[in-house]
Amino acid sequence: MSDNYHLLKRKYWIFDLDGTLTVAVHDFNAIRKELGIPEGQPIIKTLDSLPGEESRVQKKKLQDIEEKLAQNASPAPGVKRLLETLLPRNYYLGILTLNSRENAWITLEALDLAKYFSKESVIGRWCAEPKPSPKGINKLLNYWNVSAGDALIVGDYLYDLQVGRAAEIATVHVDPSATFSWPELADISVCSLNELTDILPG
Repeated sequence: MSDNYHLLKRKYWIFDLDGTLTVAVHDFNAIRKELGIPEGQPIIKTLDSLPGEESRVQKKKLQDIEEKLAQNASPAPGVKRLLETLLPRNYYLGILTLNSRENAWITLEALDLAKYFSKESVIGRWCAEPKPSPKGINKLLNYWNVSAGDALIVGDYLYDLQVGRAAEIATVHVDPSATFSWPELADISVCSLNELTDILPG
């Protein structure tokens, strides 16, 4: 695994938000229940497929549920230390989230992390086709004017790793349980953001 640590020299880092920069609080099955979506169905795709007015009403409901969660978010252990280490080294930071851009920004402000990101570098679910489609990553790469070989994604879930592979950028899996369920999709696996900071080259 350690022979992949050189990938951390890449200067363009894309983070998943919920469960990666924050402590995971989304109970997706509870959210599905509240929205009347069958267990295991993708929430965003399902809402997109509903008839016009119903889709609009349900999306508003989801926005409200997640806004409450955003305001009560807790920072993941080591998140500030990692971002404070990356910024002086001229790393560029972005976010690709299945949350909405508005709620992502509420979360960042609640955690006092907004200063590390520009609004343009936060890509939410309505800004581009959601993960695991690579379109959100491609949007960020275009915004930064860099290629896939300059970037990596840090995330806690399958979609984060799949989207990294789809966009051909490097992938970092953060899993506090150390289960690492998708080793074939992760270039680097760590248990925490503190561990990630500790293995940064130089």
